[in-house]
Amino acid sequence: MRNPFSEAVLSLAFVLLVLSIPSYAQNQVLGEVQFVSKTKVEKTSGVWIDGQYVGYVGELKDDKKVLLLPGEHEISVRQSGYTDFTEKVVVEPGKKVVLHVTMQKDSRSQFPTVTSQLKLQVIPDRAAVFVDDGFVGTVHEFSGVGRAMLVSPGKHRVKIALPGYQAFETEVNLLPRQKITIKTNLIPGSITQAGPSIKKD
Repeated sequence: MRNPFSEAVLSLAFVLLVLSIPSYAQNQVLGEVQFVSKTKVEKTSGVWIDGQYVGYVGELKDDKKVLLLPGEHEISVRQSGYTDFTEKVVVEPGKKVVLHVTMQKDSRSQFPTVTSQLKLQVIPDRAAVFVDDGFVGTVHEFSGVGRAMLVSPGKHRVKIALPGYQAFETEVNLLPRQKITIKTNLIPGSITQAGPSIKKD
């Protein structure tokens, strides 16, 4: 006599097995890059892989860990006021590459003596922030109590971008010691709509 419950369990087990095969096969093909950082500066620095922004160092783990196809990849880590940390890594199938990120201060960077204050209220807060085409950090660093960006007075172009969303751009004209807040929600869109700042050589 056929048992409908047993047949249902067997069918479910078969479906789960079939669904897990592509995922297992994919994980056997891809290699992982793990980022190790010590300071807040390094943890909040932006990461570009083969010219594509992928997030900031501190978040690239667990469900956001970096899985890449085997071969050579160029990884650049950027932070305002610091020289770019750039490494070429060779990724092997099913293996992990550990990258120790160290940021060095850029001696050419000059900070203004008189500043204005710019705060951000943007969703998602992991989006990258660019001022006058230079990466300055993520939205999270400049939002909330006690967090803001200090910039020189005058005109500045502000761009907020993240792969999978349409980039937001605006221009501000700040007076000395003026405080303003930019509020927006990024609109989901194609990765191609993230703009050239996200794809940076």
